[in-house]
Amino acid sequence: MNKSNNDLVALFDSAPLTSRFWATVALVYAQAAFEFFDYFLVGYLVAVLAPPWHLTYGQSSIMLLSAGVGAIVGSTVWGRLSDIFGRRKLLLAGTFLYPVAAGLLAVVPDGAWITFSLLRFLIGVGMAGAITAQIPLLVEITPTRHRPAITGAMVVPVSLGVLLAALSAATLLATIGWRGIAALGALPLVLAIAMSFIVPESVRWLLVRGHTDQARRTLAALLRRPVESIALPPRLPGPPPQAPFRDLYRDKVRFWQIAVLWVMMNTVGYCVILWGPTILSLRLGIPVSVAAKYFVYVSLSAICGRILYMFLPLWIGRRRSGELAGYVGAAFLVAMAAFNSGFIDTVPVFLVLLMAMMFFFDGGLSNATPYSAEVFPVELLGRGTGLVQACNGIGKILGPLVLAVIAGAGNLVTPKATSEAILPAFLVLAGCAAAVGLCFTLVPVDRVRVPLSLHAHEDAPTELLIGSRSGLSEERR
Repeated sequence: MNKSNNDLVALFDSAPLTSRFWATVALVYAQAAFEFFDYFLVGYLVAVLAPPWHLTYGQSSIMLLSAGVGAIVGSTVWGRLSDIFGRRKLLLAGTFLYPVAAGLLAVVPDGAWITFSLLRFLIGVGMAGAITAQIPLLVEITPTRHRPAITGAMVVPVSLGVLLAALSAATLLATIGWRGIAALGALPLVLAIAMSFIVPESVRWLLVRGHTDQARRTLAALLRRPVESIALPPRLPGPPPQAPFRDLYRDKVRFWQIAVLWVMMNTVGYCVILWGPTILSLRLGIPVSVAAKYFVYVSLSAICGRILYMFLPLWIGRRRSGELAGYVGAAFLVAMAAFNSGFIDTVPVFLVLLMAMMFFFDGGLSNATPYSAEVFPVELLGRGTGLVQACNGIGKILGPLVLAVIAGAGNLVTPKATSEAILPAFLVLAGCAAAVGLCFTLVPVDRVRVPLSLHAHEDAPTELLIGSRSGLSEERR
């Protein structure tokens, strides 16, 4: 990247936060909430459909994990395409795809679990595609000085999506039925329409790809200055720089740290949240709508944890925050395995421990998400985020499978099978959580600054770097 491009990025980093910027952030946050509202709504749908559709654990698991398979496909394809065609176009494509597929669940014929699973696959493709584009976009449109807070806060709406799913099932399931609940998944189409008018393209991506004219116009609008007042950098000879996918593997230790971290975190999270309503309903002999009310408290606990972890790395560093999430989460999962049938007065011990586990472990996503996004330079950021989302997809598959494999895929979803599977299943999940802690213990979160472009000149100013690996290392403390 030449000096004139560096000057443009320096201007961009000094730009005030305009109303369009805040509208974009609000839309991306709302998008994140609705993505996971659509995803986690299926946990309540499967809990309702399992008895009348006579579903086995294997069939139920396929319905739960099919979106994970779609997520692997979507994140891999969308990550590459967003590096080529831009963040905005791929964000809009994903945002239109997944709510259409989600809304179609409402008209699936009774017992058609294969059709249900195929639509869930498309939801996974669209959702992962949108996430793979929106995270790089948010990182790149946010001035460096505001990036830690803005990107770190993005994981909070995810918990809001889980909360919305629980509230919808708890309050509306009895009145509009499971088809009405499924139809709510089409609501994000409203966001897609709004995004098409408001969300800008990334100035950093435009510069790396050689679209200097568009970058200049976008920057002029952000600065509220005439386009002519911003010097147009000379066009570089030759095609835009390309970063092959194999460049993700240049730092093998960091590659495997991120891969293991996200597979393990999502294996735990998606097993607990997707199977949770079914476990509570069967173990306690309560309707799914009542189990959903319990999960409102679980979601609130996760939101509080994510808010805490937005600031905790500033006090104790990313490494200690990651270790706290992994090891404390593992301890609570072991306790859930051992005391899953007890009560404190009338409150299930399983519920109390689940809330505590989600506070510490799920809250740790506020620490892991910005760290993972900041590791990659701009021309690899889409594929780097795609790597993270592909690992998420693997976790989305493994999570539902844990209980199904241990309970017996051919068994009908019954209280007895669930009761016998909880202890070994949650011990496996505890091992996964401990692996998350080890990812931070064994791989130091050091202060390595990553350039805006792999092809940046050596004299590029440090302000143009996409960020350190959190900037919150042991050295700083």
